[in-house]
Amino acid sequence: HDIGKAIDWEMEGSHVQIGVQHLKRSKETEAVLHAVEAHHNDVEPTTTEAVLIQIADAVSAARPGARRETLETYLKRLESLEQIANSFKGVEKTFAISAGRELRIVVEPMEIDDIGAAKLARDVSQRIEDEVQYPGQIKVTVVRETRTSEYAR
Repeated sequence: HDIGKAIDWEMEGSHVQIGVQHLKRSKETEAVLHAVEAHHNDVEPTTTEAVLIQIADAVSAARPGARRETLETYLKRLESLEQIANSFKGVEKTFAISAGRELRIVVEPMEIDDIGAAKLARDVSQRIEDEVQYPGQIKVTVVRETRTSEYAR
């Protein structure tokens, strides 16, 4: 029903109009054309399929995270995730990745042991739950790396 969103965004018209034009060129059935045209009430839905597409579109749009958030809101959320992790002792670097769905925390291995790393992941997760509004879930990963080098001469 939203095929017009996937077609060249420089074309004139709404995604409904663009989608219907494309489907007509593709010789799609009248039932499909009508369902696409009616899903935003551009025309009155007259078939069960058209009404079902409207309902599915509304349910899908209501999902948390389904709509694009403003860049400013998105950046503030990423920044707040990193600030929370950076407020803990022993944290060297933080990276909010995967559109803010994962937070990687690199710690100083001399300050945080393996048990401390597990506790840090739990504590950061809890603070995120308490302080940040976000859709879905956020995976918190603590990376504790120890490197040892020797030279053969």
